[in-house]
Amino acid sequence: MPFPFDCISDFMFFETELGQSSVILIPGASHPQLMERASMLFHQGIAPFILPSGGSTPHVETTEWEFLRNVGVSLGVPPESILKEDRATNTFENARLSLEVLLQQGVNPDKVVLVCKNYHARRALLTYQTVFPRETIFYVSPVIDRTGTSKENWYLDEQKINYVMNEVEKVGKYFRSAIYRIGSE
Repeated sequence: MPFPFDCISDFMFFETELGQSSVILIPGASHPQLMERASMLFHQGIAPFILPSGGSTPHVETTEWEFLRNVGVSLGVPPESILKEDRATNTFENARLSLEVLLQQGVNPDKVVLVCKNYHARRALLTYQTVFPRETIFYVSPVIDRTGTSKENWYLDEQKINYVMNEVEKVGKYFRSAIYRIGSE
């Protein structure tokens, strides 16, 4: 018998197949698992660049960008392959400022990999799709972060339920106006 909230699990937790890309994008966070996945994909030759995004946060002593960069360098990613965006304070800024960096660096964002927390995957994808050119193809490679929240267990623990339901709420709040604006173009 299906669980009554499988529709939330299926909507929020998803991933796509991966393909050769211009860059691996990481929306800001202080979870090393994100850069661990991005580094693995980089070493597999999926993309020549990684662009972590994120400014100051109380969760790390530096910026989210520097924290993630340091993880990547420790995993053998050459520093020159890690592009820099260290000002963003939310997911929309992660997307907007990352696009600015890519354009300034001459990197065509035709195909990109989005490495994000698994319960953040839907909102992250929608946000980047709203900001990036419509022709950009997104591949999504989510990770289980240090909270251990997964599609299989999010509904078994109050804190994990909070993580997922906060994301569900943000999807509604973030995109209400964008739906109309994009739909009327």
